[in-house]
Amino acid sequence: MSKAWIHAQSSAKRWGGTPDDYIAIHERMDSTKSAHAEVTHRCVFHSAFGIYIIEELFGRFVTNSDGKQVFVRDIAEQHVLEDLGFIPSLSDWLKDMPPQPWMAGQRKTAVKIVD
Repeated sequence: MSKAWIHAQSSAKRWGGTPDDYIAIHERMDSTKSAHAEVTHRCVFHSAFGIYIIEELFGRFVTNSDGKQVFVRDIAEQHVLEDLGFIPSLSDWLKDMPPQPWMAGQRKTAVKIVD
């Protein structure tokens, strides 16, 4: 059973409906694992900013199979709290990341632009 499914079951227990009502949100929250298979993949959606992005993607609320409207922000916050125990800021994730020259746009080799 995937972790997203466990989160979806928790959402259904908390807000009603079925896990299928919530699985798409939880799968998106964990989708960054497909590009970066380390725990640090969470920096994308497991932050206050990431929760905002999830809300932008899914809308302000979902209507579960019981007909109840549930705020997407609450679902995403629940996911982060279950995984981390608190909701970090994006700065919390990035503050210990060592800056690299390429991050400022500096390149070791020139880029030739062809018309």
